[in-house]
Amino acid sequence: MLLLFLTPARAGAEGPARAGAIAEVISSQIEAFSDDDFDAAFDYASPTIRGMFGSPERFGRMVREGYPMVHRPETLRFGDLREARGRLWQRVIVSDAAGRVHLLDYQMIETDGGWRINGVVLVPAQEAGV
Repeated sequence: MLLLFLTPARAGAEGPARAGAIAEVISSQIEAFSDDDFDAAFDYASPTIRGMFGSPERFGRMVREGYPMVHRPETLRFGDLREARGRLWQRVIVSDAAGRVHLLDYQMIETDGGWRINGVVLVPAQEAGV
């Protein structure tokens, strides 16, 4: 069961509308992954990421193999939205089916088509203070 909690902890300088739009993009992509709808999930990726993978199938395979906690999360919630070194990052906290908690940082960019995911970094436990 996937539970979504759309409550960003900090919206940053541009307010809750930006944080809400970013959370919606991430949530929608994760929901598409959960439904194995890799075409829809691929639509939320930035042009750079789309170019790297070339197809929804390759993108989906990478997520299934490299980020299983994102492919099939048990729970999802949002932490801080922050700017670091000129880039915008959304902290996402997911738990997998075994109950393990994973922290991920989603790099977000704004395009003509709206917010897109430009990369995801798994935060090591020692950096997360876990």
